[in-house]
Amino acid sequence: MSLKQKTVSALSWSACERFSQQGIQFIITIILARLLRPQEFGLIGMLTIFIALAQSFINSGFGQALIQKQDATYLDECSIFYFNIVVGFLAAGALCLAAPWISAFYDQPLLIPLTQALSLNLVLNAFGLIQTTLLNKHIDFKTLFKVGLGATLVSGVIGITMAYKGFGVWSLVVQSLSRTFMNTILLWVLTSWRPAWRLSLASLKQMFGFGSRLLFAGILDTIFVNIYLVVIGKLFSPTALGYYTQAKNLQHLPVANICSIVGRVTFPVFSSLQNDKARLKRSLRKALTTLVLVVFPLMVGLGVLAKPLILVLLGEQWLPSVPYVRLLCVIGAFWPLHVINLNVLNSLGRSDLFFRLEIFKKILVVLSIFITYRWGIEAMLWGQIVTSFVAYYLNSYYTGKLLGYTISDQIRDLLPYFWSAFLMGLFVFGSVFIVPSILLSLIVGVILGVVSYYWTCKVFKMPAFEEMDKILKNKIQTCF
Repeated sequence: MSLKQKTVSALSWSACERFSQQGIQFIITIILARLLRPQEFGLIGMLTIFIALAQSFINSGFGQALIQKQDATYLDECSIFYFNIVVGFLAAGALCLAAPWISAFYDQPLLIPLTQALSLNLVLNAFGLIQTTLLNKHIDFKTLFKVGLGATLVSGVIGITMAYKGFGVWSLVVQSLSRTFMNTILLWVLTSWRPAWRLSLASLKQMFGFGSRLLFAGILDTIFVNIYLVVIGKLFSPTALGYYTQAKNLQHLPVANICSIVGRVTFPVFSSLQNDKARLKRSLRKALTTLVLVVFPLMVGLGVLAKPLILVLLGEQWLPSVPYVRLLCVIGAFWPLHVINLNVLNSLGRSDLFFRLEIFKKILVVLSIFITYRWGIEAMLWGQIVTSFVAYYLNSYYTGKLLGYTISDQIRDLLPYFWSAFLMGLFVFGSVFIVPSILLSLIVGVILGVVSYYWTCKVFKMPAFEEMDKILKNKIQTCF
């Protein structure tokens, strides 16, 4: 199988894995949002940064180092496996000890038992990290599809049942724990990899040079991706944080999952092309335009239809989330530009540049929050939009130096997709005002958006659209 065929197959299975899993999780979240109160989601949102930060220490960048290393051995894999477990227990213990401090910081006593319970996720997840890494390295998203789907379904049933029975915020905790537990069990059942009693500090040390910079960059990224949850949770109420969290979930479903699909596939593919700069540049351009072909219209459509979507799916109690969704969609449109450019740096082994970029961008985030927090959550999101503009310039700067694919080249390639999405947004915006019924306006808006964007791309012969259209038609013909 050629690299192109392997990449297309991997994208197909990765898309199935992510969208089936996240699609089901989205439905589960909608049901839970109707059964629970915004403040209960806010309480879990307050803990997100602490759980994510502890998880960053468990992975420690070794997972990406193992994918990037072309001659990785079984000894390397076993060493990382035991390292993950040890750090998992240490991180869980540290989180339990920090629970009273976290509770005092937010002035929410219930956060003590919630933190201690969720710390179990770190231990459970540590036992399956190496299997997940190897499946990603070998681009085996078919197995990841089975694992994620099974874990999401089981945990969803448990969470919804508990919410219906009146367990409140504990429904979200148990759903999270059961999902991690089932995910790890299925990884062991469906993969053949098993550890031997072998551990090499020399092996860990060898990969630490690459992995350590990713570790620190990952810690910084985790802190600053979730820093808005901390600031909003501290300065505002759990209810306000619940509104922001739900808005983030709505925006996160399409853009983060699409970027994750392409990012997971392109990192090993880019790594395999690290010695062929010309092919890597072509692959980067194709990946970037393919991503924005999908992400731009999704973000524009979601922003325009935010109000009817929230009313139909979540109900009136979640209406304060609407302005947050719209601003987050602007930020989401930049996400694929960050993901792909940073993947190039990692695939070339330049985690040093990756780390420097992350530090500088985090300084921008701190300045943005410091300047905007006094005017409320919406002002903070506007600051985040400005930061995204600057971050994209910084990310693409080194891509231009290393591959000769400058920011002006990228913008030239991306502008046609932006204008097509913008034109689609105007059609959808008109439908919201013309159609009186909330549900009907949502349905008409979605249909009109898909049709108008399809024909715009077809008329102007967008390269990424034509290739994707050809692939989909071939798939349909093969099926029938």
